Formats: sequence, C-alpha cells, structure tokens
Amino acid sequence: MTSRQRFSPISSPSRRTVVKAAAATAVAAPVLGSAATARAADGPAFLHGVASGDPLPDGVLLWTRVTPTPDAVPGSGRGADTTVRWEVAEDKDFARIVARGTTVAKAASDHTVKADVRGLAPATSYWFRFTAGDGTQTVSPAGRTRTAPAAGAATPGVRFGVVSCANWEAGYFSPYRHLAARADLDAVLHLGDYIYEYASGSYPDAKYVVRPHEPEHEILTLADYRTRHATYKTDADLQTLHATHPVIAIWDDHEFANDAWSGGAENHTPGTEGSWADRAAGAKQAYFEWMPVRAATEGTVYRRLRFGRLADLHLLDLRSFRSQQSSIGNGAVDDPERTITGRAQLDWLKSGLAGSDATWQLVGTSVMISPVAFGSVPAHLLEPLAELLGLPKEGLAVNVDQWDGYTDDRKELISHLRDRSITNTVFLTGDIHMAWANDVPVKAATYPLSASAATEFVVTSVTSDNIDDILHVAPQTVSVVAAAAVKAANRHVKWVDMDSHGYGVLDVTAERSQMDYYAVSDRTKRDATSAWTRSYRTLSGTQKVERVDSPVH
Repeated sequence: MTSRQRFSPISSPSRRTVVKAAAATAVAAPVLGSAATARAADGPAFLHGVASGDPLPDGVLLWTRVTPTPDAVPGSGRGADTTVRWEVAEDKDFARIVARGTTVAKAASDHTVKADVRGLAPATSYWFRFTAGDGTQTVSPAGRTRTAPAAGAATPGVRFGVVSCANWEAGYFSPYRHLAARADLDAVLHLGDYIYEYASGSYPDAKYVVRPHEPEHEILTLADYRTRHATYKTDADLQTLHATHPVIAIWDDHEFANDAWSGGAENHTPGTEGSWADRAAGAKQAYFEWMPVRAATEGTVYRRLRFGRLADLHLLDLRSFRSQQSSIGNGAVDDPERTITGRAQLDWLKSGLAGSDATWQLVGTSVMISPVAFGSVPAHLLEPLAELLGLPKEGLAVNVDQWDGYTDDRKELISHLRDRSITNTVFLTGDIHMAWANDVPVKAATYPLSASAATEFVVTSVTSDNIDDILHVAPQTVSVVAAAAVKAANRHVKWVDMDSHGYGVLDVTAERSQMDYYAVSDRTKRDATSAWTRSYRTLSGTQKVERVDSPVH
C-alpha cells in the first residue's frame, strides 16, 4: 500500500546540494547493520530490506516489507496489521531528521508499505529507515536515497546505473553489488524482467540452475507472484542496491509471463492455467506491492520523471496495451491496426517529447526499437520485394516481440521526432540479453544515406541467458559470427556484445550522453568481479553514436 498519512515535516530541509562524493564512505553501510536492527527477538522483522524509488525534486517513494510474525510469510495472507513508522534524515546517524510519518502494514497488501514523502530539498541525498512493533521495537536497516534536481535547474549532469533481465536461477546478482558500490549515481534504471515466472529448472534447464526459485512451480496466482518477488528481495546484492540508490523501474514480460501482450502470453495456457485477466491482475498487484514504483496511471507503469532542464525521462509500458505478436516473416508486423504502445500511451509520449524544454529526451523502453533484420537483398529491391512477399518493408524481422513486430507505431514515433525537429532522443533498452549501441534510422534499408532520428543504448542481462549460455559454447566463438552478420545487415548497429552479463552507467551532460558498458566475470559466482568493456556516446544535436576510449569518471 502507498501512504502519505500522518506525514510530519520536522524542519525546513537544507536547500544546499549535497556533494555526491560525500556519500562514498557510507555507500556500503545501509544493509550491513547488525541482525538486531532487522529483527527484534520477539517483534516484527524486516527480512526483505528497504528501498526507494521514483525520485522527484521534493520527494521520493520509500518501501519496505514487514514480517509481523514468523508465520506471516509473503503470499500467505497471515499476520496482523502492524503499525510502521518511517523517518528521513540528512545524516546516516539520524541526528537531523527532516520528515517522519506512520502507516500500517496489512495482509491485504502482503504487509508491504510505501511512504510517498514530500517536502524535501532537490538534488539532495537523504537517509531513511522504518520501525515497527509496539513493545520491543524493531528498526529496519537504513537506506540512502536522493531527490531529483529542481525542475527548472540548470543541472550540470546526471548519472544512472542501468540494468535489466535478472533471472534468479541463472546466477547471482553481482551487477547490483557493483552499482551499489558507486557513490556517483543519481538513481538506477531497471528496464524490466526484474523477476522471472518460470518453474524451477525450466529456464535454464535444471542441470544449469544456480539456485532454485520459490515457489518451485510456474507462478500463476497473486500468492505465487508475491512469493517470487519476496524470494528475489532476499538476495543480498539486490537489497544492497535498493538500500543505496533510488530505483526507477518498469516492467517487461517476465513480471507476468514470457511474451506477454494485452490479452495473453506465449507462456500462458488458458485451459490449464486459468484466465489471463486474473493472472495479469495478480502479477500487477504483486508488482505494485513489492516495487518502489509510483503508478502514474492505475494498472500501468508509464510515467515521466524530470531531472532539471537537462533531461526528461519517459518510461514506457510495452505489455499492457500491445496487440498479440505476429509470427516471424508475417507481413502483419506492418499492419497499422496493431500496436505495441496503445493509442493513449503513444499520444502521451509524442506530446511529452514535443512539449519538453529539456536538453535530452531519455526514453525507457523495455524492448529494442532499432530495427534488426537479416538478408542480402540489395536495398533498392528490399521494399518492392517485401510488398510482393508480404514481408515487413524494413526486412525480415527476427524478433517480433520488439518494435520490429509493430512497425507502424515505430514509424509514427520516428516521423514525429523528425517532423517536430525533436533532437537528442536516446532510447534506453534491456530485454535482449546483449549490449548494443545503435543509431535509430529513419529508413533502415538505405542507412546511412538516410538520416538517423535518435540513438539507442541497450544493456545486457544481469544473469539471464545470452547466446553463449543457450548454446553452451565459449565466449567469442559463435558470437563472433553472429555479431558480424548483424552488423553487416544493419549498418545502424555500431556495436553488439553477445557474450557478457553486466550493467551500464549512463552519464548525461549538456554536451553528450554516454553509456559505459560493464561486464561481470562469472554470473555463477557470488564474488564475481566487474570490468569496463566499451563506451559509446551521442553528442548533442547529432542523433548518432560514436565510440569513446574510456568511461566517465
């Protein structure tokens, strides 16, 4: 549940901007307190950590889950209503408390609570914590968060961690640990597939499972989705990330089921798994209960956040309103009646892009917008041949779950960028378990003779299988051939890494937006190390990406 009841500002917060580096010595502290701070001997427990999200210039959303008694496990429906108090302070010792309030954790919301705190200073780091219990009180681990710059501020820069696709069974979440160790981030963007719905041993196969899912069966009910979210929130690296940086999240398909669309999913069988409407409703309810997400529109995650006059962040929901995916090689991908966004969301996005006065337009899209096609047909023959064969005009789509499967929506959006002279649009993407740096062409078949309308940075998976994992081959073997084929057939693709698991760090200034790509050494090792692999940037006004020799510092 979300609560703003009994909000009590303590004093006017300082309006000074806290230098980010000052938090460096405290970054690892939030979840490393003693066990007594998480659970009192006879009182309620904070077993799933604390989190913050969706930062605003004057506030942030706080989250936790209380376990009132040992039998009140997630998804059980057991446990009494429990009063929870929260505090926000300017210092980690909570000597300078600036806001506090009270809410109630109830079984109806799986004993999760949210506090939408306002009245804070912009571009400022804060500490927060929760307490519960009437007699012996239990104090949660402390978390650190940060507000966004003032809406009209001439912000010199913002920096985000960027992640997607974290499959519990495929490995450990060390990318989260490495992002939590950085003191220079304003927030972390999670672009979807925060959880996976599969039964244990389904993806990956049982012999490759690093740690089993709970529940072991494929999740179908509200209780199932609650339990699966709770399992993920016991991961130490995930708890550390949430306790260190505000997280800005959108969902993709696996928060529901593989290749979800508005009326079903590839991984849903109505006859044996109940109605899709019931399953999707349970998945959404659990998501909003367990994630530090402020829903702008009930039942969806598309929303907009602002980071001064430097950047507007437009976050998309590409599952709730989309038409069913077509088959590969089917000309239906060009059907103007089919949609990936839905009419209302596409209009909202176009209006927000056209009306923004920010230098950069960052668009969080859970699936890739850049076209990816194969084939050696000459460009001048591609379009008429596509007409004759009923194939998509931009080539044979290989992933119809991406924007490639909904070319009319993409064409409308790209035309809007061009017609309204909207520059500096950067799409931020996950989903595909590879890292990419792309120009987004107006017409892929004739690129680079035709223009680029935007750019796209795609981050690889935290743990989910890439091509090497699926084929069980060594890195830089099959992937070398596959990457060369992709780049040869798609001249707007400047780089693709099919081998790594890891994360990105996006640094935005008035002059450029740069994505630094990092890979972890081994997803199956808890102590996996991290190393920089590549960097690409787009200079203001160019709508093109270029390689950079080093990451930002």
